[in-house]
Amino acid sequence: MSDGIIQLNFLQVALAYIFVLIVLFFLRRRGIQREKELIFASLRMTIQLIAVGYILTFVFEQPHPLVTLAIVLIMVGFAILTLFRKFKGKLSHRIKKVIVLSMTLGTLPVVLYFLLIVIRVEPYYNPQYFVPITGMIIGNSMTGISLGIHTMLNRFNHQKHEIEESLILGATPKQASNQIINDSFDAAIMPTLNSMLGMGIIFLPGMMTGQILSGVAPNMAILYQIGIMLGILGGVSLATYLFLQLGYRTFFNHQKQLI
Repeated sequence: MSDGIIQLNFLQVALAYIFVLIVLFFLRRRGIQREKELIFASLRMTIQLIAVGYILTFVFEQPHPLVTLAIVLIMVGFAILTLFRKFKGKLSHRIKKVIVLSMTLGTLPVVLYFLLIVIRVEPYYNPQYFVPITGMIIGNSMTGISLGIHTMLNRFNHQKHEIEESLILGATPKQASNQIINDSFDAAIMPTLNSMLGMGIIFLPGMMTGQILSGVAPNMAILYQIGIMLGILGGVSLATYLFLQLGYRTFFNHQKQLI
């Protein structure tokens, strides 16, 4: 123990992999073909986090604004590529452009506002704050857009005839798609709202838990957690709203016909 912090060694962390073995046992017993996926995910997580740990140690010790900017852009890029891979074969070229625009304009302004106006990081490019907070906002925004895409694609596929009937009766594409947009936005922000409802009473969020374990006073950790959750809410809402407002148009041609 150092300064009240319990130090973990590789052996202690290795003991936590017992949970992977337990899940493997459940999968094998139930005949669920996920063993390879679980093993791959566990190994990939371990390798990625160890690599990121060394990289962040170097970045934190030698902060530079261009390096911080590069890391943030890489995060956004990987989030966009993850969405493309998740919906591979289901996204048109037009909607891919909307995803890129929404992820960029929906998350970066929120990140900059939260770090520079709310927290007031000094120096402004301090990676110790920029990297983890940006990761949380971008990661949750990616999940929000993913849920929005999933709901929107399903609704347009299953409600094709209703939309066409609305268009025939004189509705604009926006009017015909209004309920789909609302339902997609509701689905996108629901996980964030559920987290906010249960936070503090049902569970302690990861950021707050990490700060408390590192020795930060609980009251200060609480203030940070409230702030970051509001930042996440802003990022998820803005990114998803932009995507839905621009995305529904990709389902119609210039003659306002459903594609």
